[in-house]
Amino acid sequence: MRCEELAVLPSDRLSSPSAERNKGPISEVLAQLLPDGGVVLEVGSGTGQHVVHFARAMPNLIWQPSERDADCLRSIRAWVSVEALSNVRPPVHLDVSALPWPIDAAAALVCINMIHITPWSATEALFQGSRSLLSGRGLLCLYGPFKRQGQHTSPSNKSFDDLLRRQEPEWGVRDIDDVSHLADQAGLDLHQTHEMPSNNLTLVYSKRR
Repeated sequence: MRCEELAVLPSDRLSSPSAERNKGPISEVLAQLLPDGGVVLEVGSGTGQHVVHFARAMPNLIWQPSERDADCLRSIRAWVSVEALSNVRPPVHLDVSALPWPIDAAAALVCINMIHITPWSATEALFQGSRSLLSGRGLLCLYGPFKRQGQHTSPSNKSFDDLLRRQEPEWGVRDIDDVSHLADQAGLDLHQTHEMPSNNLTLVYSKRR
């Protein structure tokens, strides 16, 4: 489920232009939010560019990449091998809709550019899985385009939403209120909202005690 062309690099690595652009800004926000230690699960790691960048920037954390796409899993393994990072675990196959997930616990979850290119049922499953997996007041961090109170935040986001829905009617830019309603049902509260480049947002949900 890709909305852009991926470049193929040596050693079976895939390269996403958008991941290359946004990995820095996302990393800066996550560095302010994530705990000092523990396991962070990235749900839907895509090419693997994000997780290796985050692991270099936050070496105190153990990073667990995951994907359900075979080509992406191969690419993640290649990125991890090339970068030789000791704080990144081998990627696991994870379909968010297949509960329970094959991971015991995590201090935080990160999910980047997934919920607008999957059916709404996948977002429901994401929150259900998060409720089971997160410990303490663990965090779920979502990055991507969102609507606010039913309105797009920019004309470009509206055009992107129209494109997605033409490609697949079950996809589309989600509304923060709808996402937060799911979070509430799963025992998570919207903790912070961060403005990001290119009209994207990072939504930070914390597990309710």
